[in-house]
Amino acid sequence: MKTYTNVKDLGNLNKAVREALEIKKNRFGYKHLGTDKTLLMVFFNSSLRTRLSTQKAGMNLGMNTMVLDVNQGAWKLETERGIIMDGDKSEHLLEAIPVMGSYCDIIGVRAFATFENKNDDYQENILNQFIKYSGRPVFSMEAATAHPLQAFADLITIEEYKKTARPKVVLTWAPHPKALPQAVPNSFADFMNEADVDFVITHPKGYDLASQFVRNAKVEYDQNKALEGADFVYAKNWAAYTDPNYGKILSSDRSWTVTAEKMALTNNAYFMHCLPVRRNMIVSDDVIESPQSLVIPEAANREISAQTVLKRMLESL
Repeated sequence: MKTYTNVKDLGNLNKAVREALEIKKNRFGYKHLGTDKTLLMVFFNSSLRTRLSTQKAGMNLGMNTMVLDVNQGAWKLETERGIIMDGDKSEHLLEAIPVMGSYCDIIGVRAFATFENKNDDYQENILNQFIKYSGRPVFSMEAATAHPLQAFADLITIEEYKKTARPKVVLTWAPHPKALPQAVPNSFADFMNEADVDFVITHPKGYDLASQFVRNAKVEYDQNKALEGADFVYAKNWAAYTDPNYGKILSSDRSWTVTAEKMALTNNAYFMHCLPVRRNMIVSDDVIESPQSLVIPEAANREISAQTVLKRMLESL
């Protein structure tokens, strides 16, 4: 595997999940693959789970790991081609990327949406420049439009906790004080549409996601109706996608917060969220602290999703 940016890169999804669960049983069984190999993780944005879990995954595989925080201790990088570099950015990404590639074997990149231009965000300019110019296998540690390591961990978690062969999984929008990217819900939808689940997306009108991610999912604008009979409830905020409101907050309706009353509509569903989470905005205290909350095992599976991807990339070297 040379790139990892979406569900299709995994190939057979059932096989990928089985492989991940086997890795979880024996995390150090493939250390020989990473001996004398180096993982470089490049962060244009902040991170907790992604940074720690991916670094741990690389270490499990015997890799040397390096972390570059672009905005702390590195030259400011220009990303636009054709610009006169007379400002505060000292180095261009087109030189920086091949230099980074010369120091490592695999590169992970984290670069969020800016909400300045939808076309630029959805063309994934930064991630794709790494893929094009680094000369190394590249994986996304969350890009402008997708977070495939998170979605893979989510699917692994659902596979571990499901009680029926084809569970009902609901992705619900929830309020948030800041405008957040669509990356996590996009990737969750990307994976759930390929998994053997009954998948429903619910959100207020105006918050429709891009069609390439929604695909054949059922979209329900009545949250209560969507939650009926759910086995898993995945809560996440995202800003508007459609023009002319791209990147904007259209609603702060607290009735969309996932509460115990909302969860009572479900089939004793498990609660999921990628973290960090705004308590009593996204989800009430009693729900996230309940025995049905999977936020911690879900976060722990980030190590497993990353290790599965890195293992496959090492095997391709």
